[in-house]
Amino acid sequence: MATKALFLIFVAAAMVGMAHGASYTVGAPGGLWDLKTNYTRWASAITFYARDGLRFQYSVVEDNVIEVSKADYDTCNISSPIAMYKTGNDVIPLVAAGSRYFMCGIPGHCLAGMKVHVNIRSNNIKSKVVRCQGKGSRQRCRSQPSLRSVATSVGPSALAWLSLAAIVVGIVLFF
Repeated sequence: MATKALFLIFVAAAMVGMAHGASYTVGAPGGLWDLKTNYTRWASAITFYARDGLRFQYSVVEDNVIEVSKADYDTCNISSPIAMYKTGNDVIPLVAAGSRYFMCGIPGHCLAGMKVHVNIRSNNIKSKVVRCQGKGSRQRCRSQPSLRSVATSVGPSALAWLSLAAIVVGIVLFF
């Protein structure tokens, strides 16, 4: 009986995890917010969706992250940030469709390329890369759409309650 209860708990935890979306470490595979990474190239290789998240990892002595408007992003203006992050391991949820603009607030870093723009989609369809050909800027990839998990279209709190209800019903039925 305990095995069945553990199985139900595992399934419920997996369902809650799917509701939160994907997490992307900015600059991965190296994964550092630094002056060496081409963030335009990095972001263009990923399709971001609402409920995904960005993780910025950096040295707090050398860098930070600020969110800015498009105009400030284009000119590397740090005078009126939307939000500031300074922990060195910042996780920023992408809660809605649209564009978000981030850059380093240390003078000169944005001008040196330490900035990233992400476009966030709201639909439930993700593209799955099938095959890429070529190298560098001549690389072309063919993709095939696949449905995103149904769990991502349900809010995390509703899914958590549903999972809890499934566990309680399972325990009552099995014991």
